[in-house]
Amino acid sequence: MKVFKFGGASVKDAEAVKNVADIINLYSENLVIVVSAMGKTTNAMEEIAEAYFSNDKINAERLISIVIDFHKNIIRDLELPNLESLETIFNKLNQKVSQTASINYAYEYDQIVSFGEVMSTTIIAEYLKSINKNCMWFDARKIIQTDNKHREAKVNWEVTKENVFANIDAYFSVRGNQKIAITQGFIGHNEKGETTTLGREGSDFSASILAWCLNAQEVIIWKDVPGVLNADPKYFDDCKKLNKISFREAIELSYFGASVIHPKTIKPLQNLGIPLFVKSFLRPKEAGTEIQSSLENDTLIPSFIFKQNQILISISPKDFSFIAEDNLSEIFEHFSKNGVKINLMQNSAISFSVCVDNYTSRINKMLKALSNSYSIKYNDGLELLTIRHYDDKTIQQLIANKEVLVEQKSRHTARFVMKID
Repeated sequence: MKVFKFGGASVKDAEAVKNVADIINLYSENLVIVVSAMGKTTNAMEEIAEAYFSNDKINAERLISIVIDFHKNIIRDLELPNLESLETIFNKLNQKVSQTASINYAYEYDQIVSFGEVMSTTIIAEYLKSINKNCMWFDARKIIQTDNKHREAKVNWEVTKENVFANIDAYFSVRGNQKIAITQGFIGHNEKGETTTLGREGSDFSASILAWCLNAQEVIIWKDVPGVLNADPKYFDDCKKLNKISFREAIELSYFGASVIHPKTIKPLQNLGIPLFVKSFLRPKEAGTEIQSSLENDTLIPSFIFKQNQILISISPKDFSFIAEDNLSEIFEHFSKNGVKINLMQNSAISFSVCVDNYTSRINKMLKALSNSYSIKYNDGLELLTIRHYDDKTIQQLIANKEVLVEQKSRHTARFVMKID
């Protein structure tokens, strides 16, 4: 049994859905297929959540109408009949925004944005059935159990495994031709039955959770790139594909900001030694990138990652005393409380500097609190460059004519905070 994950770009329209079916036809094993919301639907659902929480019901209803029309057009292009199951989903979404929002934005976000995955999987399951595929739709909101932390919920692994056995594994246990289980990425539920989400781009993680529960043969993430590349093709024309890397290297790359794989995806697979492949849904017969246990291929090609829209913040005690452990503990507490994640840190005797994503509202709130005890200085309009398995030639090419504010080097990684030209 294999686990596939298809992201929004791979199911963006009717032709893309048909391509998913073509890819399925290349395999004979039982498949668990985890699907994201179609195209840019998650962005649209986030706008709906914002409008709803702001009590702008007219705008929320307008945005919902656009989302519904988008999905109805895909149904039409797939030549499917009007789907009662999808009409029920549309009605539930409209009913939700007709209610008064609670004071908990994270909770409301999860209840609304999760509709995107429910709609996409409903359409794909019905299409596969229409072409005589043996497939069943499963609701991840009843299978993946989490804690109560909305927007970034933590998985209850044991209960989730029991749920997977009682549902997906039971479905596969009945003998027959290839069986396909369709479910949603990104979403789950807490003990109260409320919908939770696993964090933005969390569908990769969903695939990994199910693969761990089922001890799958392998996981394949289908992307619009030929595999894991050593740089972002949006910015570089001569990217190289990494044919094989280790679980450890994949975790490092995702931690530093590589966008191909969700950071939480690797650990469950590494624990059971389940290989992860990143393949192109445009060229599905090509090998892609294999992520597995061996370290021997990790250092063959330098990889580089740019994070844009960075801010460098320097924090110093107002009395010029040393930055000590109690100071760091207090500072980290403010970062955690405001949801500000540190991308790079560096300290001297009287200063602690961090580079973070420039989320203005979160940072302003945090800096206001810290300014009671500390002097704050910052530079914005920056970028953070990380080079894995660097060499001097690569460094010189990438930092040429840049003003470097912070430089760090370890055995395998070089990092630079730089002003953007």
